Amino acid sequence: MKTALLLIAHGSRNADANDDLHALANELRQAGAYALVEPAFLELAEPTIDMAASACVTGGAVRVILLPYFLSAGVHVRRDLEAYRERLAKTHAPVTFVLAAPLGPHRLLAELVLERACEAMGHESSCGDAARER
Repeated sequence: MKTALLLIAHGSRNADANDDLHALANELRQAGAYALVEPAFLELAEPTIDMAASACVTGGAVRVILLPYFLSAGVHVRRDLEAYRERLAKTHAPVTFVLAAPLGPHRLLAELVLERACEAMGHESSCGDAARER
């Protein structure tokens, strides 16, 4: 079963702000864990969610994981992305669309926050120590 990963960020009018998602999609594509990896933006930038979903379906995906590149399950994740999931499932039947949890509740996020804090203080070598003290 061919599964696609569709990464969804909010989107910005500033193209540089959207580059992180494109870079992540490229990195995940090269990792090869999913047959297809597509970036998409909820608003203000392209590709849109509809465009990326169509690319996944055209690429032969029978299952598409909508992965919110968001920190919390706010209105965009709970309402907007769930509405997209439902609509895409109807539009592209029989392809299955699954909405993943946002990034924020994951345990690894705390480690990333500590690492970024250490980097900001110029103590990159002590980042491991700070994480071990937790």
